[in-house]
Amino acid sequence: MKLEFIQATPDHAETIGSLVVQLTQEICERTHAQHFDIDLEGTVRRCAELLSAGHYAAIIGWSDNSPVAVATITETYALYAGGKIGLIQEFYVIPEFRCSGVGALLIEQVRIYGQRRGWSCLELCTPPLPEFERTLSFYQHNGLMPVGGRKMRQNLPIDG
Repeated sequence: MKLEFIQATPDHAETIGSLVVQLTQEICERTHAQHFDIDLEGTVRRCAELLSAGHYAAIIGWSDNSPVAVATITETYALYAGGKIGLIQEFYVIPEFRCSGVGALLIEQVRIYGQRRGWSCLELCTPPLPEFERTLSFYQHNGLMPVGGRKMRQNLPIDG
């Protein structure tokens, strides 16, 4: 298996959008709940806008010219973490490539990206447990540790 990782450009928005929609569909199917309300067209458009504006980055894993994994990341700041940190917003490996080492290699690419930018740490939120217990185990095996809490959200109305 020949594997290549690239930092995405806005031209990769359709690839990223497709993988992220697959991720959200899998989460909803496995948890039997509609956690997300996204569509491919809107996701691709938002992805291109965020990448173009520099507010968002993505690393895509390719095997034989086919996308097999993606990590989307943003930079933010937290006093508790010493300043600049990286957030992994979405992380997805297509089912056929899980347990092949692709995920571990993708996390390493994100680490390198963050180290180059001076991030003090990486953070992410796992999908709902217990349905994604294996995902939690994967992240722990690859150096991330639980720091407690749960992801919480309140949707805000958009003006205009």
